[in-house]
Amino acid sequence: MSKHRRNGKGKPSRKMVWRRIDLHLHTPASKDYQDADATYLDILGKAEAEGLDIIAFTDHNTVAGYAAMLREISDLERWETAGHLAAEDKPRLTEYRRLRDKVLVLPGFEFTATLGFHILAIFDQDVTIRALEHVLLELRVPFGALDSGETEVGATSDALTAYRVMAQAGALVIAAHANSSHGIALVGVGFGGQTRIAYTQDANLHALEVTDLESKRRRRTASFFSGAKPEYPRRMHCIQGSDAHRITGIPGDRQKLGVGERVTEVLLPEVSFKALKEVFLSKDFSRTRPRRRTTEQPFDHVQAARREGVSIVRSFHEGMTRQGGRMHGILRDVVAFANTNGGTIYVGISGNRKVAPKGVDTPPEAISELRAEIRRLVTPPIDVDFSVLNTRGRNVVTIEVPKGSDPPYVLEGSKIYLRQEAETNLAMRDEIVQLIKQTVSASVAPATASGESVSRPSERAQSPEEGSSLIEPPHTGVEIVRSVQQNGVIHHTMRDLRQGREVHNVTHSSARKLWRYAIALKEKHTFQAAKVTWIGNLGLWHKYLRAGRPRYDLVQKAADGQVHIYYGVTDEGIHGPWKAVVGMED
Repeated sequence: MSKHRRNGKGKPSRKMVWRRIDLHLHTPASKDYQDADATYLDILGKAEAEGLDIIAFTDHNTVAGYAAMLREISDLERWETAGHLAAEDKPRLTEYRRLRDKVLVLPGFEFTATLGFHILAIFDQDVTIRALEHVLLELRVPFGALDSGETEVGATSDALTAYRVMAQAGALVIAAHANSSHGIALVGVGFGGQTRIAYTQDANLHALEVTDLESKRRRRTASFFSGAKPEYPRRMHCIQGSDAHRITGIPGDRQKLGVGERVTEVLLPEVSFKALKEVFLSKDFSRTRPRRRTTEQPFDHVQAARREGVSIVRSFHEGMTRQGGRMHGILRDVVAFANTNGGTIYVGISGNRKVAPKGVDTPPEAISELRAEIRRLVTPPIDVDFSVLNTRGRNVVTIEVPKGSDPPYVLEGSKIYLRQEAETNLAMRDEIVQLIKQTVSASVAPATASGESVSRPSERAQSPEEGSSLIEPPHTGVEIVRSVQQNGVIHHTMRDLRQGREVHNVTHSSARKLWRYAIALKEKHTFQAAKVTWIGNLGLWHKYLRAGRPRYDLVQKAADGQVHIYYGVTDEGIHGPWKAVVGMED
């Protein structure tokens, strides 16, 4: 294989190829390594046997393992140059050269931050050992511990500081086993919601390593960080790695994997650190997938998206013909996503998993037409990314729409759309006013890596007044704040529990679908406290299915006896004590 695979030099092919990576490998330099007699050649040999293209040495709080491998190779090459290479050493040097031509080995480390969180920092192979150790010292790893490979090295930097220091040093920053032991997204860790949001949405964090990437559970980690969760609006790249502390894993023990036994595939134009990092800095989430053995079907991003279902950040369109308004529907979603939280549009497939995919016959022509229509009809300009995915033998075009930095975005010069959970709707007057205010204040809003402001619970829904017995409402759904009758027509003020926006003067005839449902129940006076299943002052009034997904009408009783009703709450909006009300487990 060509030399540029090892050193990133030369003229690489620009053909996009799925490459196998394992960015979480320990070596004998880690104190808890489990193979006493393992060598660095053994690690590279197992990587080749597993078909890996890129690996990273990530020992605990040290780069001693990577340095030891380089030192061993340097010694062999120096002896060769001097004519003193022993006969028994020649095969080792030959094998090192052969394997390093096949597998790109990146330096890195697994840092232990305060509170015990583990963070991976992966660097370009041209970064020197001295520079890597300088980063560790800046992270407050004691000088005397730089070569020890201990998992605990005393009081170090906090996670946010670590992200910043690593990113400024040029690293690819990944939260290690984020949903598991020592992970920043582990359920039950004793810190508040705002801290968890910051630790998983920070601008300098590029990806989450998770252990349940292929889980069929609806609440797997990747779906939690899909952008649909109100508290976590930034969609995160999620990958998997082996976290190997041995060459070959113990069969049946998923906690003791070997090199390359839990792997991610990445679509790359070349095998280099630069190309790898570009993937994780992009918003193209279709260029990573869990590796599957040859006897299994490749991971299908489209079917995985259909399992997640239509949401505030995901929509499906079977076609894009002008006849029947299908093209217009796609453009409405582009504008709505840009005005809300961004999202992915799938063209050529229904959101109904029971309907076979129709696909797009000529993807290049379809993309060209879609790009032209977006440029012609959407203002201000919005940069979207296109890709083509294959599902069940059909090509599907995806459109990745970022959250826009200059709302409101308009279709055909005058039509402003918003995404409200699984629906795209025309924005109402109050919503347009708030979009404009959002643009004016954007320069002072906290930003994530994508430039998006991180919403806070107090921004999504009005928090209870100080001293109130009310707990925070659910984070999705709608509440009717007040109702006033004027000229025989009832006008309602609706509060979007996700965004915290209030819209005044909504009538039954002017309401969108969820609002109309809530207004109908309110105007017909259907609420009866006796029909509520109560847990203290919180209760479940109705549970129903919509598009195969559960929805809840929830209630909360204030100390003065007033009942607050929250209509159409989705699973993403359930938090804290509301979980017990709907029977949801962590």
